[in-house]
Amino acid sequence: MTTNVERYQRIARFYDLLDSPFERGRYHALRPLLFRGMTGQLLDAGIGTGRNCEFYPPEAIVFGIDISSAMLARARKRCPTLAAEGRLYQMDVTNLSFPTNSFDNAVSSFLFCVLPETMQVPALRELGRVVKPGGTIRLCEYVRPQGTMRRIVSYIWQPWIQWAYGASFDRQTERHVPAAGVAPVDESGLNRNRPVAAAKPCKASPSTVEP
Repeated sequence: MTTNVERYQRIARFYDLLDSPFERGRYHALRPLLFRGMTGQLLDAGIGTGRNCEFYPPEAIVFGIDISSAMLARARKRCPTLAAEGRLYQMDVTNLSFPTNSFDNAVSSFLFCVLPETMQVPALRELGRVVKPGGTIRLCEYVRPQGTMRRIVSYIWQPWIQWAYGASFDRQTERHVPAAGVAPVDESGLNRNRPVAAAKPCKASPSTVEP
C-alpha cells in the first residue's frame, strides 16, 4: 500500500500544476481567511509547496512543517524568508518536535483530509499541545458537498484524489475536535470548505478565545 509520504514524494513536482484549476477557482480566495487576525508565532502545519506564504500576516513569525521532503523543497523556493531563517521543518504532525506552548496560533490547509481516521485525534492533540492557551487552530479541508450535483461530482473525483493525494471528502475532522482536548469555536464553516476554528481550552478568561 502506498503511504502518504510516498504519494507526495511522487507528486510534488506536479502538485502545483495539478492543483492550479482548484487554486484559481476556489482555494486562493479561502487562504487569507485562515490568517485573519493572527499574529505572533504561527505554525503552518502541512505547508506543502508553500501556497499559503503570500498570505502570512506581516507581523507574524511563521514556521512551516511537512512530512514530505519533496514538498518542502518546493516550499523553500516559494517561501524564501522561512527557508533563509531556518523555519521550515520535515516533521510529522502527529509527533511534533516543538516544545509545548511554542505558538500563539496554528493553521492547516488540506492536511486533515489526507490523514486517516486513526491519525485525526493525535494530529489535533499535537497542534493543541504546541499552541498556547487561548490560541486558535484554523483548518481548511475537503468535505463532501451538500448540493446534489456537486455531491455526485465529488464521488466521481474520489478515486482520483485518493490515488493522487490520499485524500477523502469524508474525514469529518470536526467530530474529532473534542476528543483531542481542543474546544470547537466555529464548526459551521467546515461544511462549506471554509476555515474552521478550534481553540485550545483557555486557562484564563474565555473572552481570549477567538469567536
